[in-house]
Amino acid sequence: MKTFHHLSHIDLDGYSCQLIMKHTPYDLSFYNANYGAEVKDQLELILENIDASNTKEATILISDLNLSVEEAKWLDKEVAKRNAGSYDIELLLLDHHGSGEDCATRFEWYYLDTSRCATKIVYDHAKEHFGLNEPEWMEKYVDIVNAVDLWKQHEHENFEYGKVFMRLINEAKELNRVMFAKEDNNYKLTLLQNAVKFIGQKDGHIVLDENIYFLKKDFFKKDHNDTLDNLATEYIVELLGRHRSEMTIYYKGYKGFLSYGVGNTSIIGNGFLTKYPDYDFIVDVSYRGTMSLRANNQVSVAQISKEWCGGGGHPNAAGGRIQGFKEQFRYDKVKQQIESLINHKESVAGDLEYKTEEPE
Repeated sequence: MKTFHHLSHIDLDGYSCQLIMKHTPYDLSFYNANYGAEVKDQLELILENIDASNTKEATILISDLNLSVEEAKWLDKEVAKRNAGSYDIELLLLDHHGSGEDCATRFEWYYLDTSRCATKIVYDHAKEHFGLNEPEWMEKYVDIVNAVDLWKQHEHENFEYGKVFMRLINEAKELNRVMFAKEDNNYKLTLLQNAVKFIGQKDGHIVLDENIYFLKKDFFKKDHNDTLDNLATEYIVELLGRHRSEMTIYYKGYKGFLSYGVGNTSIIGNGFLTKYPDYDFIVDVSYRGTMSLRANNQVSVAQISKEWCGGGGHPNAAGGRIQGFKEQFRYDKVKQQIESLINHKESVAGDLEYKTEEPE
């Protein structure tokens, strides 16, 4: 069966392209990236996933992202190399940023139209080529995204709706999109899918604005009600548990969990350690390389922090900063970097000293 891989931007226009594609008959894998190194990281991941697939037939769709000439040359070469063998990979880029003009003149798979937002380009292309099963709200929604993305203030109703949809996406930060890329993508697309019901209502953009909080709660809520923070925390702890086999690290026989950019370590970290007592510690590394460690009387994270990066703190709560840490856009690369640090430190540090005192 053919695989379909869709990479898009991380703003309203980018996610809306993927919302359109969800209504096509394909089994899609979604990826998201901002500009810079993250784009190539995600393209490399797509190629890795195609290589690991049981089928050699695939489509790579890129939307709302313009590639540099170097990135386009590299991708074109990688796809051509595979197609020269046993692969059949179709490459298509649909974008509206004028900065991609140079690439658009060089590569036939690079489609550029600066008169429409990317969502409208994808929508029109999907109707013609991808068997779009268009729901009633879609055309109006596309016009809304087009109005706000191209900043057409004269289209007052569409523009006002667009501003609220834009805020809905910009403030949907409860999940970490590097650690939980699929779940974060699903969260944002679900919010958009549920928000379209306000289109056409009297003062619908105002009603939508007032309901953003409840749309978020509805996503995280299961069998009970609580504050949004508590519901999101429970959801994240469950996600951490679901992914723990691939996110486990070891240091001198102690079992730890490595998270990246999750934050709120005191609440989320302690919640995880309470639910999974077989773990001795949890460490969350920020994008800048600062570490926040938590334990539950199983090991001194103050000692771990000291050995890893000269940090410190309390036996159950400590922190520090990793010198030379390189920001990553894929969790597997973060883990490789941290495990390299651990292996080095393990070879030079002494035995860990376990302290039972509670943190002050």
